[in-house]
Amino acid sequence: MALLQIAEPGLSAAPHQHRLAVGIDLGTTNSLVATVRSGSAVCLADENGQVSLPSVVRYGEAGEILVGSDAAAAAGSDAANTVSSAKRLIGRKLEDVDAGRLPYRFADSERLIGLDTRHGVKTAVEVSAEILRVLKARAEASLGGSLTGAVITVPAYFDEAQRQATKDAARLAGLNVLRLLNEPTAAAIAYGLDNAAEGTFVVYDLGGGTFDVSVLRLSKGLFEVKATNGNSALGGDDFDHRLAAHLAETAGIDTADAGVRQSLLALARSAKEALSRQPESRVEADLNGQRIDTAVSRDTFEALTRDLVAQTIEPVKQALKDAGVAKQDVDGVIMVGGATRMPQVQAAVAEFFGREPLNNLDPDQVVALGAAVQADVLAGNKREDDWLLLDVTPLSLGLETYGGLVEKIIPRNSTLPAARAQEFTTFKDGQSAMSIHVVQGERELVADCRSLAKFTLRGIPPMAAGAARIRVTFQVDADGLLSVSAREQTTGVQAQIEVKPSYGLDDETITRMLKDSISNAKDDITARARAEAQVEAEGLIAAVNAALEMDGDLLSDTERQSVQDAVDALAGSLKDGSGAAAIRQAVQQLAQATDSFAARRMDRNIKRALAGQSIDAV
Repeated sequence: MALLQIAEPGLSAAPHQHRLAVGIDLGTTNSLVATVRSGSAVCLADENGQVSLPSVVRYGEAGEILVGSDAAAAAGSDAANTVSSAKRLIGRKLEDVDAGRLPYRFADSERLIGLDTRHGVKTAVEVSAEILRVLKARAEASLGGSLTGAVITVPAYFDEAQRQATKDAARLAGLNVLRLLNEPTAAAIAYGLDNAAEGTFVVYDLGGGTFDVSVLRLSKGLFEVKATNGNSALGGDDFDHRLAAHLAETAGIDTADAGVRQSLLALARSAKEALSRQPESRVEADLNGQRIDTAVSRDTFEALTRDLVAQTIEPVKQALKDAGVAKQDVDGVIMVGGATRMPQVQAAVAEFFGREPLNNLDPDQVVALGAAVQADVLAGNKREDDWLLLDVTPLSLGLETYGGLVEKIIPRNSTLPAARAQEFTTFKDGQSAMSIHVVQGERELVADCRSLAKFTLRGIPPMAAGAARIRVTFQVDADGLLSVSAREQTTGVQAQIEVKPSYGLDDETITRMLKDSISNAKDDITARARAEAQVEAEGLIAAVNAALEMDGDLLSDTERQSVQDAVDALAGSLKDGSGAAAIRQAVQQLAQATDSFAARRMDRNIKRALAGQSIDAV
């Protein structure tokens, strides 16, 4: 039996009973809900037959809350109270976003971004919850009953805070979250089951606000994510903004007014969609007294956005490298997200891989369909086909060790769920507490990684440096959420923390983390080597000074001065910024200078231990 056929606790369906579960694609631009009917995943439509719900929420004058198309229609006239692309704000702080580009009134907040609306301050979590409520109501009306639970998809590159915020939004909407599922993985599930595909596949997911790419190995019953990469600061919205700026410049439109900017953005989005079907699109509108009437060609649009398309290829190259797969060995490229309909995107992918990408499933619906299949299994509904899902974590997780170094506990692209443990020890004699600093990233130094959480393990019995054994365990669940625990092995004292930071990575940080880890690899190795040499040197200096204080009488004045000179030389190499090689050379010289001293101390300690004992007792 496949692993994922085992239902969540308490959710195993009785014979002939079908539990109602849905998959939800909570998108930047549009959101969808899907379920499994008669063994097939289908997207659920509203009363007007529309399956896509615009991810827009408006807080109205009379206290009403509008969601979807009605809300989107007011984006130009009531921009400050009409929130779109909340997915780009969820789990983040104000300094993480380009506030000047957005039409909202931001409220001061030390935690999540607050939007000042006529209904009060709202967070992206609350905005997302409104969208999820509508999708939940649609599903229950369509299915005729209450939902057992939902699988909600997130970009593969969402960090801990963004995932937790998404889960919080779902709970606020009254949904039981069965699992968070990476969007590329959801698409692979839909393709793998519908097409019985086998082989190595690339999922190219260009949505409204993010770009993800995953390399997966699909075989009968097995979905294994080999590597993932992406750019969380790139999506269809960026193409819209690029075209809107061009239209404003061409027509001489003043975009100082937020309503004008939003209306122009909507026009640009419509023109972009039209250019995916035809070679030219005409843009005509009255923008608060400013007239725009101009035509834009597909060639012009492609020239404006060529660099954006090129930016999607670099993460593809890196994901293939991480997976150890050559592009000619890829059996198919799965296109996900409405932005992949753009001809220049299709052409770029086809050119890179030397083959036409797969388009036989609707790119807007494929993520929701895959999530629905996953939800059906987790709810306990039995399927005829056995299958197993193996997802991965996108960024390495580790902790800080002495000297500001990062010790990676769970490397990126590790299969989820994951649990790894490693033993650490104390650095100083008598140390009774240890600070655990959890970090995320690919660099060697803590200063270059993202801090996730800190906690302290207290109650360590005072011992000599290096004697205590502290076992630190990292656990990442199937949703990609992290918990860390530390336990002192002798006494059993322990401490733990669930990593739920109050805000997430900014749009460019994740991409920068990976790029920096590659471009700075040589410098990082040098910096780590020096830091390790410094830790070794500081430990040796402390040990020698302690020995001199205790047993310095074993040395003549000349010998003691020789040892002190070696100590000073080593300390000087630390202060003057010497490299690892110079520090280690000074360490070696100090070790040689203290060889005779160490031998004499050993003799004295043996004599002390044997004093007053008979030969028979020894």
